[in-house]
Amino acid sequence: MISKKNDFNDSDRLIVALDLPDIDYAKKLVTELGSSVNFYKVGLELAMTGEYFNLISWLNKKNKKVFADLKFYDIPNTVSSAIRQLNKWDIEFITVHGDRSIMQAAADSRKNNIKLLAVTVLTSINKADLSENGITYDTKELVLTRAKLALQSGIDGIISSGQETKSIRKKLGNDLIIVNPGIRLLNNKSEDDQKRIVTPSEAIKNGADFIVIGRPIRNAKNPKKVADEIQLDIANCL
Repeated sequence: MISKKNDFNDSDRLIVALDLPDIDYAKKLVTELGSSVNFYKVGLELAMTGEYFNLISWLNKKNKKVFADLKFYDIPNTVSSAIRQLNKWDIEFITVHGDRSIMQAAADSRKNNIKLLAVTVLTSINKADLSENGITYDTKELVLTRAKLALQSGIDGIISSGQETKSIRKKLGNDLIIVNPGIRLLNNKSEDDQKRIVTPSEAIKNGADFIVIGRPIRNAKNPKKVADEIQLDIANCL
């Protein structure tokens, strides 16, 4: 069920996060994964290296899809200007935070079939964190509220944990692309900064269109083998 899928294939459902310290390390992992992975998330860590767009160009030449995970959160005019800059690049997804004015500014500025994804609540945040910041909403309620705002604002999809996906699909149907980070393997649900986690199969069964996986693949002894196993797991859920 990939909503608004355009040129996406089932094998694109696995997005590998290149949250790495330098471009050479990122290229090495992409090369090692080969045809097992078609879609890569390039985030803030690599943006700080000064070689962010060199890596995007390299991925494009390798016929890989790119998810620019920059989570824009600023005044609408600045976000609008940033999106116009990114329109120049061959990018599939861009993230913005789920505030209405920011989402609307981004939606009004994007071109070239770029898809915008709104961050609802980071997967490193739980109810206790929200309460500490004075937010009385339950996590699932806040995610659903921001998902509704995204839909109303012309955003293509959302970022949420797999724990909220089922309720979003029930309430909002298939009009939004849903991308789940915070994915952990069944035998490796270790404690880290991710608090709202699910396995790959749980995410897909709950209705996610795409899953983002970083550490469980890149820290594995054989990243390609793990990626192939996850692709099989996804295929068996469809």
